[in-house]
Amino acid sequence: MDALDKAIVNQLQGGFPITDRPYAEVAETLGIPEAELLARLESLLSRGILSRFGPMYHAERLGGSLILTAMQVPSEDYERVAEIVNAMPEIAHNYEREHVLNMWFVVATETPEAAQAALDAIAEKTGYPVYPMPKLKEFFVGLRLEA
Repeated sequence: MDALDKAIVNQLQGGFPITDRPYAEVAETLGIPEAELLARLESLLSRGILSRFGPMYHAERLGGSLILTAMQVPSEDYERVAEIVNAMPEIAHNYEREHVLNMWFVVATETPEAAQAALDAIAEKTGYPVYPMPKLKEFFVGLRLEA
């Protein structure tokens, strides 16, 4: 990423204008044409530098489900299980931790029933139990990652 790409990523993490032409407004803030902003966003996505660009919704308020989930996966089988889990469209944020529960990911679905179906499918396809950890209380931390 060059300095402008970093500026774009940093700018968009702080909010997105709700206007008729939000990209034009952001581009003006950055001092570039709207077309360049759009092209750079597409490039960041196509190169995998950004995995996703879009709004974040409160899934539960829309009838959906988000569940943090952990698994204990033997190191010799970790890559196989990661491929299975990552191939599922319901999965986000899959990462490895140094803990007996060494694989952690979020299951995001349109309904709670679909979340349970995804958890059941993961257990069946991988051969390992999954440990869902439903949210008990929500905190807003305002995470920003400087590019």
